[in-house]
Amino acid sequence: MSTITGGCHCGAIRYQIEGEMIVHALCHCRDCRLHAGAPVVGWTMYAENAVKVTKGEPKVYRSSEHVRRHFCADCGTGLFYFNASMQPGVIDVQSATYDIPMRCRRRCRSRSPSGFAGWSTRTSCRRSTAFPLSRSGEQ
Repeated sequence: MSTITGGCHCGAIRYQIEGEMIVHALCHCRDCRLHAGAPVVGWTMYAENAVKVTKGEPKVYRSSEHVRRHFCADCGTGLFYFNASMQPGVIDVQSATYDIPMRCRRRCRSRSPSGFAGWSTRTSCRRSTAFPLSRSGEQ
């Protein structure tokens, strides 16, 4: 079993994961899109006890009766998602917050039956030189 570490953009919140991934999903439901301000969010699900916050304390936003979204109050980075009624004992971690990018395939396209009407798939895209993949210079 490997250890995964990650955290928010400003470094105020850090976490560690020790356990097997249940599933990796790309979600484009309206709730996730609004919260992230993005067309899709990558989530990796784990048993709740596999994830431990090692630095700081995320702020919690109750986006519906059963849903809790955890994020950094300083920089706004979304970190965790809990839905006690649909996924008891499971935590979803935003996979883009890992220190080392994920190297796994998604196992489902979306948790939204309607999907995202604005999404299109292209087999080839040119990389923009004006907007590199990372502001830190990583490729």
